Amino acid sequence: MNTDSMSSAGSFASEFETLVKKQVDSIKLGNIVTGTVVNIGKEMVTIDIGFKSEGVVPTQQFQGIDGKIDVKVGDETEVFILQLENEQGQVVLSREKAMQKRVWEHVEQTFAEGALVTGKVMQKVKGGLQVDIGIPAFLPGSQVDIRPHRNLDKFLGEVYDFKVLKITKDKGNIVVSRRAVLLSERSQLREETLKVIQEGVVMEGTVKNITDYGVFIDLGGIDGLLHITDISWGRVNHPAEKLNVGDKVPVVVLKYDEENERVSLGMKQLKEDPWLHVDERYPIGSRVVGKVFSIVDYGAFVELEDGVEGLIHVSDMSWTKKSKHPSKIVSEKQMVEVQVLGIDHQERRISLGMKQLTTNPWNELAKLHPVGSIVTGKVRSITEFGIFVGIEDGIDGLVHVSDFSWTKRIKEPKEISELYKKGTEITAKVLEIDVENERLSLGIKQLEEDPWEKISMRYPVGSRVKGKVASIADFGVFVELEEGVEGLIHTSQLGLNKEDNVKDNFKIGDEVESEVINIDRDEHRISLSISIIKNREEHNMSNFSDDGAGMAVTFGDLLRQAKDEK
Repeated sequence: MNTDSMSSAGSFASEFETLVKKQVDSIKLGNIVTGTVVNIGKEMVTIDIGFKSEGVVPTQQFQGIDGKIDVKVGDETEVFILQLENEQGQVVLSREKAMQKRVWEHVEQTFAEGALVTGKVMQKVKGGLQVDIGIPAFLPGSQVDIRPHRNLDKFLGEVYDFKVLKITKDKGNIVVSRRAVLLSERSQLREETLKVIQEGVVMEGTVKNITDYGVFIDLGGIDGLLHITDISWGRVNHPAEKLNVGDKVPVVVLKYDEENERVSLGMKQLKEDPWLHVDERYPIGSRVVGKVFSIVDYGAFVELEDGVEGLIHVSDMSWTKKSKHPSKIVSEKQMVEVQVLGIDHQERRISLGMKQLTTNPWNELAKLHPVGSIVTGKVRSITEFGIFVGIEDGIDGLVHVSDFSWTKRIKEPKEISELYKKGTEITAKVLEIDVENERLSLGIKQLEEDPWEKISMRYPVGSRVKGKVASIADFGVFVELEEGVEGLIHTSQLGLNKEDNVKDNFKIGDEVESEVINIDRDEHRISLSISIIKNREEHNMSNFSDDGAGMAVTFGDLLRQAKDEK
């Protein structure tokens, strides 16, 4: 062997001796050493760590989630020295302890450098969540996200990056934060966003929060408000109808307040205003189809397209169903065909009609039942001013109280319901048809001859009549001459002195005699007088005074008296 060979061999021996000495020196309780797997048993894995005796590790510490052993004979692995010699003279080792110690060293280094660790959220614990970063770590509830969450269940099983906030090694406590990571990312995104944000710029954002008045969009470190009125050209009752938290949406910057860092966003502005050419798409008189989206007392709102809606007024829903509520004719979400009646650009509303698409039955009514014809129908409703009678489907005619009878007057509304009952069939005469205002006037008394046409023949002016007091008013006494025919004796014609009281001298039911002094056939009024009769009687009696001359009554006087009385 030459000198060089001997020198090389000596050097190798020296290095080997140093390594062996270093390995032996490291074999102490609590140290981590590298060993070689020499045997894999059912209960234990035997590992050679270069000590006088071999070490053992429970086999289960090498089992994965699927139960399979993740090492084979000959592999090197790090182990933690728990005990230098057990009862069998073996070194007791732990792979788990070695891994945990390495994780602790990594966490400590990460904490010192301000770097991030990756972990999986395992379970909920008091005050937050437990995270597996190789060893258990505590994630406080306040550090889970930028904004607080009442329910943390959705974070279970998720893998995130965390910042180490605090380490207490003697107690084995590690506190981590996801919020700090998000804030740092948000700050970086914010810087990038600030470089491009300005009014008119179209950006993509993520729906962060939804309120009654709008949606907050995360543009990348900066939140913008998308007001409910800027979501769509169409009607939006609540933002949640159009958007969900987490949705990625394109928006345009409407206004940017750099000083206060407030951003107003719009979505509908990315599309053309549908009202710009609404006249071309919906000319007056055209037929269109839309969906009913709202019903109110005065009509129904119909959506023709997104952002274009119209109103069907209740008066334009049907020619005949005037008294019905709109909900009785149409329902929400119903598709209806309508006619465009008018366009209000200022109010952005279109007037629509349904009845205009059908034949007006009022035009046909005049042909079926012309003025003067006799019709029959059932009483549909009773009011204080008359009764409505059904003539055609949906068309009612009104018989006013003044057209019930030529002679009988209705003094109380209850008298109407006493005369006619709902559902009763009656016959009437068509008096007037107003197609424009959709009104039909009927009369019952017109079926008979007007008795007032001959009243002047039965009660000529100057004739004496007898009747019973029907009612007493401040201005006179009404006397019933026959059923339905009354005459008025005015207070000036009652033959009373000024100091006399009318009610003291006349009682309802009293029979009185009076003289007809006037007849108003148009107004159906008869004026009577008692004063005239009294004055005439007083005049006649004056012819039989006690002055002597009057005591001699001749046959001629008796004839004149008889003539006067006649």
